Amino acid sequence: MVYMSNHNFEQETSQARYSGLKIKEGDVLEITVSAFDEIAVKPFNLTTMTSTNDPSDAAGGTAASTSTGSRYTVSTEGYIAFPVLGKIYCQGMTKQQLREDLEQRLKQYLTDPMVDIRLTNLNISVLGEVKIPGTKTTNTERINLFQALALAGDMTDYADRTKVKLLRYSEETKRDSVIQLDFSEAGIVNSPYYYLQQNDILYVEPDKNKQIAANSTNPNRALLFQSIGILVAVTTLIITLSK
Repeated sequence: MVYMSNHNFEQETSQARYSGLKIKEGDVLEITVSAFDEIAVKPFNLTTMTSTNDPSDAAGGTAASTSTGSRYTVSTEGYIAFPVLGKIYCQGMTKQQLREDLEQRLKQYLTDPMVDIRLTNLNISVLGEVKIPGTKTTNTERINLFQALALAGDMTDYADRTKVKLLRYSEETKRDSVIQLDFSEAGIVNSPYYYLQQNDILYVEPDKNKQIAANSTNPNRALLFQSIGILVAVTTLIITLSK
């Protein structure tokens, strides 16, 4: 089956937009602060602070230093604990929004501060009729539906490409929402769900032939049909004898 066989592909592709990932609880952010004055910037990077101060104390988010930057885990309340600045709420923000917020806060300490932020633990789960189901971790933060399928080895021959479910947790409603996707439509690249978010789950349904085959080989279902057959036969016999 051909993906995106319906509609004008080039026209639809030109409308696709990437708005950035939303930061969520449990995300691990690698944040590096830089400025012209290298000495003044040191207190804001964990690599220069961990021996004298632990910014994870009572501020709501754990932190650790790495060779390339400082890593912060977003707490269950949506905060990270940042050196000097303290408790910073970031849940629901994009990286760009958090970057601008931090740079604005840092201006009272630094001249022309620059903040670099990278998400280090983007996890996507792909289940159902794919060749390599499971949770996939990627180094890139901009991942779309087709890239997620590629990580799972693409759909199997038994997949229903018109019925793929996307499960996404909403921080606003505190519940999972289920979105039905049709991979045969080129308009899918214009969908607000075309680019995936952290912890999204894709479930590819089997086609009707696979469902029929699975049901026919299910021993419990076969036993049920056999029991119904016996019940019908006994009922018919009782009715016949009663006449």
